[in-house]
Amino acid sequence: MNDEIVVIFTAFHTSAPSVSLLPPSSLQISGDSAALLCLLSSYSPQGALVSWTLDGSEVTEGVVTSAESEQDGRYSRSSVLTLSKARWEEGELYVCRVTHDGAPHEASFHKSRC
Repeated sequence: MNDEIVVIFTAFHTSAPSVSLLPPSSLQISGDSAALLCLLSSYSPQGALVSWTLDGSEVTEGVVTSAESEQDGRYSRSSVLTLSKARWEEGELYVCRVTHDGAPHEASFHKSRC
């Protein structure tokens, strides 16, 4: 009798996301609200989680995060943080935090540095 063991390895290539944070435009700030856009791109595998902080405190209200989209085995998604004009004017440090494959990534925007 021929006992044969076949082992199949499936390689999962991990690619960290590229994270970009775009502040609101000056035209948008002149209105009643301000939105910051966080873009995640070119990561694998899927499952990137997004959270926002404003001056060190987590923000959940006004956050809308898209579903992940896939192209050629790489994933992307976006998240928008919409704030009232008053809250935008009070804040200083805005951070988009991404957790992917157990590792943290972030992009930040300091109002005083622009």
